[in-house]
Amino acid sequence: MLHTPESVISIDPLTNPEQKRIIDQILQENKDKPGATMVVLNEIQAKIGFVSEPVQMYVAQQLRVPASAVHGVVSFYSFFTTSPRGRHTVKFCMGTACYVGGTPQLIEKAKQQLGIEPGQTTKDGSITLEVCRCVGACSQAPVVVVDEQVFGRVKPNKFPQIIRSCFDSEESGQ
Repeated sequence: MLHTPESVISIDPLTNPEQKRIIDQILQENKDKPGATMVVLNEIQAKIGFVSEPVQMYVAQQLRVPASAVHGVVSFYSFFTTSPRGRHTVKFCMGTACYVGGTPQLIEKAKQQLGIEPGQTTKDGSITLEVCRCVGACSQAPVVVVDEQVFGRVKPNKFPQIIRSCFDSEESGQ
């Protein structure tokens, strides 16, 4: 079960006037461009934060493309998400070096500490766990990426410090 704050889960971008206006503006500005589907979905992901199934259907209708084509793009590219993410995203690299270096143990530690599985968000909406492919820092394996910050040679007993750093950056306003 995905743990997302009720205030976030109840807000469908299409029923939120401000978010729908943003989506409509993105569609209007990009509908005639080559590769409009990808351009529109990228913009929606960047500005709304996720591309829900209702938004996918809406984009398909507005661009006059099959819904399966829109869904295919969203499901193929790993940077798209179909539900809201937490304020912080913790990604575990599963490239070969990281996997062999201990990423599975890091994921287990995260599951114990946060009570969620990869692909889920904490109940308070603060952290989303994700698994990703190689991040290109193999010499630092195993690697955890928090938001945009890369942590290398991470041991399971150091994971709680990494999570605390999320909250420390919030308190300092970063």
